[in-house]
Formats: sequence, structure tokens, C-alpha cells
Amino acid sequence: MAGTALVLGGGGLTGIGWEIGVLAGLAEAGLDLADADVVIGTSAGSIVGAHLTSRHIGLDEMYERQLAVPENGSAARMGPAALARFAAIALRSRDTVSFGVRMGRLALAARTVTEAEQRTAIARTLNLTDWPARRLVITAVDAATGERTAFDGTSGVRLLDAVGASCAVPGIYPPVTIDGTRWIDGGVHSSANADLAAGYGRVVIVAPMAASGGPIAGPRAQGERLARRGARVCVLTPDRAARAAFGRNVLDPAKRADAARAGRRQAAAQVAQIQKVWSN
Repeated sequence: MAGTALVLGGGGLTGIGWEIGVLAGLAEAGLDLADADVVIGTSAGSIVGAHLTSRHIGLDEMYERQLAVPENGSAARMGPAALARFAAIALRSRDTVSFGVRMGRLALAARTVTEAEQRTAIARTLNLTDWPARRLVITAVDAATGERTAFDGTSGVRLLDAVGASCAVPGIYPPVTIDGTRWIDGGVHSSANADLAAGYGRVVIVAPMAASGGPIAGPRAQGERLARRGARVCVLTPDRAARAAFGRNVLDPAKRADAARAGRRQAAAQVAQIQKVWSN
């Protein structure tokens, strides 16, 4: 097996901050994962992956933006209660597809902001229109069938729509309509979807959400499967300090800066481990 894959998992606004902090810290130490042959992004990771692969701004600027004071406004909420509800649904589901169907029903029935309002918010956050030249894969789940898909620049789907779909947390944000199909968060299938890195020889998984439940495989389990198939794999999840920095609501923009700083600090302790995987 050859080639490198960077997997960026979901985890809300604090997940975005932490991932960017990790990547910036690694780059500062001389390990730039932006040169991966493929970047696989789920939910928060789709936003980070789009910025990383487009190279329209550097990692230092991406990091500094996470430290900026957020604009005033009410934060959406995805705290322990919502995560526990999702976990309970997962435990009642026989597989990822049936879980996706149940989460799709939840998403379609929920009262949220309008799809147009959420699209505007994603567009403001993304500030990109075209798929990058470097290979970027973005995951989403069909709200009706529960099946996962992986969008890329060859899918005929606009980057904004793919990212919006991947970030459509059920019950919190509206499903995204693409050619008549309603899509929800790729994290419904897996918080990292690292199985999509199968076939690559060197894989680094940066996953803000390490937990799994029921039929949903966590990033470490997925990493172990890739390793059994012959890949060199490193899985990085938040340490205790990072989890404390996230607070109780991963969608709270006021926690982004703390999460980013925690990610950068954590990266410094992981450089040698990741270097063994990433270097030839």
C-alpha cells in the first residue's frame, strides 16, 4: 500500500478549533499534514479539510482565526444530553444504516433554522466556492435510506452543499437538499469515517469525538482495522485538558479558542509518534 491519508473527524465548533490547533502545532514542529494524498472530512472535519486542501490561507492564519473573539449571538447547543440521546438511538439500532434512518427521521421532524439560513451560515464560515485541486472527500448520510456517501470534486455536487450536508447535525440543523435528496451529518455513520482511508499506507486520524456506541465504530477501532490490513496508523483524540477546554457544548463559539490552544499543546507531545507514521 502507498500514499498518505489524513482523516478529520466531526466534533462541532470546538472540534474545528482543536483540529486546527493540532494541525498548526504539528506544522510548527515541521510536520505538515496538508500534503496528504487525500483528506477525508466529516462534519467539523469537512470545514477544516476544505480550508486545508484549498490552501487559500495558511495554518497560522487558520489558527489565529480560531482565537478571535466570536461575534455576539446565541449558540446552538449540542451537549451531553443530546449526545446521550444519539447514543441511546444507536444502541437500539442493529447497524449503521438503521441508525441513519432513525436519525434521518429525527432530523426531518425537528424544528430548526431554515435550510436557507443555515446555508448562509455555512457559506460565511467556509468562504470557498470551488473544490480544491488536492483530493478532498466529504461524508454525509441520506436522511431517508441511512446510507453514507462520500462526495468529492468529481461528484457533481457543489463544495458548499457537500460541507453543509456533512455538518447537518440531526435535530439541531436542517437536512441539506441536493438534487431532491435530503442529507444529514456524516458523523451519523461514524464520527471519523476512517474506513474510507482503506488502501492508503500511512494514515493519521485526528478525531475530536472518540466515543462509539452500538453499531457505530469509533476512530480507534477503525484505525485498528486499517492497521490489521497493513497500514501504518496513528489516531489522535483529545486528551483530558482538551476535553475540559471543550466545555459542555461543542457548538459554543466561545470555547473555540481554548480548544485550539489545547490542540496545539497536545500536538507538541505527539509529533514523534505521528512522524513515525507519516514519514517514509
